[in-house]
Amino acid sequence: MNGKAKMFEVTSAWRSAFPGAHVGVLAMRDVTNPAHDIVLEKIKAELESGLREQFKGQDRTALSQHPVLQVYGDYYKRFKKTYHVQLQLESIVMKGKSVPSVASLVEAMFMAEVKNMLLTAGHDLDILQLPLTLDISKGTETYTLMRGESQTLKPGDMFISDKAGIISDIIYGPDQRTQINANTRNVVFTVYAPTGIDEQLVTRHLQDMRDYVLIIAPQAQVELLQVFGGE
Repeated sequence: MNGKAKMFEVTSAWRSAFPGAHVGVLAMRDVTNPAHDIVLEKIKAELESGLREQFKGQDRTALSQHPVLQVYGDYYKRFKKTYHVQLQLESIVMKGKSVPSVASLVEAMFMAEVKNMLLTAGHDLDILQLPLTLDISKGTETYTLMRGESQTLKPGDMFISDKAGIISDIIYGPDQRTQINANTRNVVFTVYAPTGIDEQLVTRHLQDMRDYVLIIAPQAQVELLQVFGGE
């Protein structure tokens, strides 16, 4: 894997369909994925407390008017779906729930996701057959969801694939084949940001995930932290 261009590519069809949209990519090597990290748990509790204070007194309607959630809400409505990150945020802010306690790499991703409200997927970099390609779906593509079911994409959605197949799309989420597991030592996170999401927010989101991962694995090295698209 020599050079950024060989890790991630964007099709002209995607650029034409989604002017001003972005996708962020964070690749890190020499990570670990412990079942629990006490420092990360402390930061997670502080994050949840901060979110409850930030959105104190807001109901679902008020929350959905947040500029970031509004962009995703509009995108999902085109497919008659609800943005699940907003539902996760509601459970934390309105119901006193917590970010799910899962393996630390995934937990770090979930923390950044609810903090910045940006849709994110994580994959085991060693399983991927690079390059990754960002494209727009025709409605004929299929892949296996994380829970093991086969899914055909809806036309007009954003998706990312490697040489072996689709690894995620916006509406249906990440695949089963490349998911992060207990043995993951090299990882890549991808962030979908439809038109209307500021590029700088995507960059900050990638940096937040990097910082959370470095809490779990201080020895980890960043291979790529970049935002694509937006032309």
